[in-house]
Amino acid sequence: MDKKHKGDLGEEFVCNELVNRGHRIIGRNFRKPFGEIDIISQIGNTIVFTEVKTRQRNSMVSGVEAVTASKRKKIILTADFYLCNVYPGLNNKCLQPRYDIAEVTITRGDAPAVVRMDIIEDAFTADGIYTLY
Repeated sequence: MDKKHKGDLGEEFVCNELVNRGHRIIGRNFRKPFGEIDIISQIGNTIVFTEVKTRQRNSMVSGVEAVTASKRKKIILTADFYLCNVYPGLNNKCLQPRYDIAEVTITRGDAPAVVRMDIIEDAFTADGIYTLY
């Protein structure tokens, strides 16, 4: 199974878990030249931007470690663009943004299965990152 399909497997699993936890999925794979957000959801008065990292068992780098400072900045810039240019047309509520990381562990082989999933809420903040949207 190639990298994209493994990532899709992890994202689908996380979406289902978020819905089970009461989230409403409002976007997936939102892309701009400066970044991408895997899952955008809403729970209560919070809009959640979730980065999903799918890894095979015993990978050398964890999902959280893979979300570097550079990657976090790209997610924040993309989220700000979304909030300023896309979201206002969807709903006029003012929501508090939150940045989560979901780590998904899968088995090795041609037909991988999810063996573990952890969602780290408030994994990082936008402190010190400024945009002009």
